[in-house]
Formats: sequence, structure tokens, C-alpha cells
Amino acid sequence: EQELASAMKTLSGQKSILENIIVSTCNRTEIYAVVDQLHTGRYYVKAFLAEWFGIDKEEFSPYLTIYENDGAIEHLYRVACGLDSMVIGETQILGQVRSSFLLAQEEETIGTVFNQLFKQAVTLAKKAHHETEIGANAVSVSYAAVELAKKIFGDLSSKHVLILGAGKMGQLAVQNLYGSGAKKVTVVNRTFEKAQELANRFSGEAKPFADLQHALSEADILISSTGANDYVVTKQMMSEAERTRKGRPLFMVDIAVPRDLDPELDELETVFLYDIDDLNGIVESNLQERHKAADE
Repeated sequence: EQELASAMKTLSGQKSILENIIVSTCNRTEIYAVVDQLHTGRYYVKAFLAEWFGIDKEEFSPYLTIYENDGAIEHLYRVACGLDSMVIGETQILGQVRSSFLLAQEEETIGTVFNQLFKQAVTLAKKAHHETEIGANAVSVSYAAVELAKKIFGDLSSKHVLILGAGKMGQLAVQNLYGSGAKKVTVVNRTFEKAQELANRFSGEAKPFADLQHALSEADILISSTGANDYVVTKQMMSEAERTRKGRPLFMVDIAVPRDLDPELDELETVFLYDIDDLNGIVESNLQERHKAADE
């Protein structure tokens, strides 16, 4: 954020630039500028990029996309609504646009034009997500796993969820579970400290990997996403855990590559096993629904 603020301050010192906001994400950098003349504005924005990144203008100019006047406004609206994202309808970009807007206000690199325009863009994006289906369907595997659990169980507040693996996918699963009302979450990981760190962030419980079988006997839902090269939960392990489960069903979702959960687990009467291929089908279907909503 400090570097972004410095960049906006530096750009505001260029000739022709009256107002500016820079939005920078993992896969895009966008410069929004109010200029006194279009041709001089283009020149000095390129001059800023060349100086800031230490690259000749001739090298990066072919890779620039430039929108002007109404085209620039329409582009901002599309970006804020998530229509221009790699995952259509995602809301993270809206937060990033808003953060850049607030930072520009703090650094005083904007004035009347962008104060009004960016407020309108944020309001429009919120309205689009609230009143359309553009963001309604799960388009990440971890979120699709949670959505599938909700479809099967309905209310998750009374269900005990076991997360196997404390990596990025596990973190997203826990975050989505709590956002969906789950109150009892246990995290198991080979490195116990990582399990503790993730569980503590969401008032959950951490268990060492040695306690996995006992954890299986208590859970209603298992979401697994370790980096193991072999099956972490086998049919034999689950058969032993079943003895104390008293016939309670266990919903198991394997979002690991390679798989964590032995496919033979599906042969057990009380186990309902889903893998990443099942979830990818849900994600693809939901992406199509978001595209339909975007077209509307």
C-alpha cells in the first residue's frame, strides 16, 4: 500500500495529470487519470511507467490497453462489478478498487471528477451483486465444497466439520464454512503449529495428525486438501472409525491433487464421497450461470 501511495503521488507530479488512481492486483495494473489533453495525458502516463519500472516505453507500449472518455468509465464499471475478472463476478476486485479510491483520497491525488465517479462505480458494483445472480454461484473449488455441504445438510451450525490440511485451500474452506454458519470446526495437519494457527483464526480446535482417526469418528463433514502423495484416509481407517459413529453419515470432500481420500471409501454405507472432479463440474456449471447473469 505504501508503494502504491508513492506511485500515485509521483504520477500526480507529472505534467497533464490532474487526478489519478492506480489499481494494482496480482494480475493487473490499471491507471485511471483525469488529464488536460488526451494525447499529452497518454504521453505522460507512459513516461511515468517507464521511469517507475525502469523500462523503455517502446518495450511495454504494445502491451498497454488504453480506454478514453466514455470507454474509460464503462471499463471502470465492468472492473468494479467483476465483469472483467478472470473469474467473472468475483468480489475481491471491488474491494481493491475501493481501497485504491480511499488511498487516493488520503494522498489527495484525486478531486471532484474521480470522487464522484469512483463512488458511483462502487455503488453500482454493490447493486449488481445484490440484485443479479452474477456472484451467486460458487466458482472456486473450496467454496463449491462448502456449497455442496449446505445443499446436503442445510443448516451447518450444528454440524462438526473436520478440515484436513492447513494450506491455502484449507484456509479458504474454513473461511467459507464460518461464513456459512458452521460453528464447530476442527483442523488436522501434519504440522500441528499450522493447524493451531488456522484454527485460532476462526475459534476452532486443532488436533495433531496422530489423532486423525479419532477426529473422523466425531465429524459430520470432512474437507481434505493436504499435499500428500498418497491416500491420507483409507477405507480401513474409516472402517475402524465407523465402529464408534453409530451409523451417522459422513460427507467427505476431497479437493486435493493428488487425492487424499481412498476412492474405496465410497463403498462404505455411511460415507458419501465427492472428489475435485465432481466439484469442478459444479464450478463450470456455476461459471456458465454467472456469464448468463452478466449478459443480462
